[in-house]
Amino acid sequence: MVETAPSTGSVGGRDRRSARPTIKDVALLAGVSLKTASRVINDEPTVNPELAKKVRRAAKVLDYRPNLIARNLRRADRFTHTIGLVLFDASNQFSSAVQRAVENIANERNIVVISSSVEEDPQREKDATLALAARQVDGLIIVPTGDDQSYLANEQSNGMNIVCVDRSPQLLRTDTVASDNYGGAKEAVRHLIKQGHKKIAFLGDRAHIATMIERRRGFLDALEEAAIEPNPALIVIDLHTAEGINHAVRALFQTDSPTALFTAQNLITLETVRALHQLKLEKLVSLVGFDDFAASDIVDPPVSVIAQDPAEMGRRAAMMLFERIDGRVGPAETVTIPVKLIIRGSGELPISEGELTARLTELRKA
Repeated sequence: MVETAPSTGSVGGRDRRSARPTIKDVALLAGVSLKTASRVINDEPTVNPELAKKVRRAAKVLDYRPNLIARNLRRADRFTHTIGLVLFDASNQFSSAVQRAVENIANERNIVVISSSVEEDPQREKDATLALAARQVDGLIIVPTGDDQSYLANEQSNGMNIVCVDRSPQLLRTDTVASDNYGGAKEAVRHLIKQGHKKIAFLGDRAHIATMIERRRGFLDALEEAAIEPNPALIVIDLHTAEGINHAVRALFQTDSPTALFTAQNLITLETVRALHQLKLEKLVSLVGFDDFAASDIVDPPVSVIAQDPAEMGRRAAMMLFERIDGRVGPAETVTIPVKLIIRGSGELPISEGELTARLTELRKA
């Protein structure tokens, strides 16, 4: 979680924190009582209009901004008008789309979103989420990274509203918004099978992640449906670094030589494209990836993908959270957002086993 530490420098010999104008300064400049200034700042309608005008003019001159934390603590409803958002990687195209959508909905309600990126680290997820809860945010939207979210049970029982997005929580029941991971993976592999492929490799994310489990299940069921026996050597999981993905792709073509690849996450797809180009296999091995990524339509060949709708996922998650904050009760619900196959070329390459064999022979001799 990124926070800015308070400055300890000075302005004109005063600590910067003490230089910030207070409601007392506003009252003094306006020539009114502290109580009157406070009522104006809090938008109470019973103040004399002329006095209210003086207070607002003084606040503008001083560039006064109310202390929202203190104000909220004084409110009877105790709302802080903030929500927490915990993402696996804010730099990822998927995460940034979710974040923008959540912020758009929150902005309509004058709610501040405090975001944290946890880099797929379960301990960082727990630390960041509990830190946000300790700050008394009105609700949490999280993309679960670890395989146990039960640490939030106490927060939930104490009234914290929680919505999970992209991945289902483990050992905790919350509202969840997720893509059709199983159906999308199955559609991708069916598409490759329709092109004539039987040796299809699966490249997946961390084994415990719910999305990876569902996408792997869709992959295997598509093979079973086509009476294709899965080859364990063509199923590679726990890929989460560029180096690891590159090594895994190269290793596949040293032994079993698949004619097609299904990559189960957009960063895996991107690094797989890079590896195929390095090996000069990009036009000999078909590829369909789960989730779109920047430049997928301008590489050669353009990458066919199962496209998610992260903006809609973020929007729905925010709406569900605010419905709970507004008082909606009832059992936890799961919303499944449809995905779609986008055909661009990489998943539709003609099978050229002779050319592929020749190229692999060259690689193995090198």
